[in-house]
Amino acid sequence: MADNPTTTLPTDHAKADHPAMGHVMPVPVLLGVFGALLVLTLATVAVTWIDLGPWNLWVAMAIATVKASLVALYFMHLRYDHPFNAVIFLAALVFLATFLSLTLLDTHEYQHEIERFVQEQS
Repeated sequence: MADNPTTTLPTDHAKADHPAMGHVMPVPVLLGVFGALLVLTLATVAVTWIDLGPWNLWVAMAIATVKASLVALYFMHLRYDHPFNAVIFLAALVFLATFLSLTLLDTHEYQHEIERFVQEQS
């Protein structure tokens, strides 16, 4: 194995792809993302004061998705990583949205039975 120059050890691969020091984020970018997260948190609370009917949950989930994306992009350095990792992250968001929407559709279908059960219990 040592005679074959094309064979590389896993440690050689890790050294070639990943620098010894991670990406250093500028402080203004971190503070900007922190400020955006605070504003989005306030927006989440403000949405609870407004009756949007069935849209309250969707708006709250959209805000939570944006907040999670900001955390993943900047605090977890996904923005500066390989583009394939971003594709995996987006695919995970699509699958999560699919599973949650199917669950919510099922919950909506049986809402009248849940309400009747709650009324019977009280």
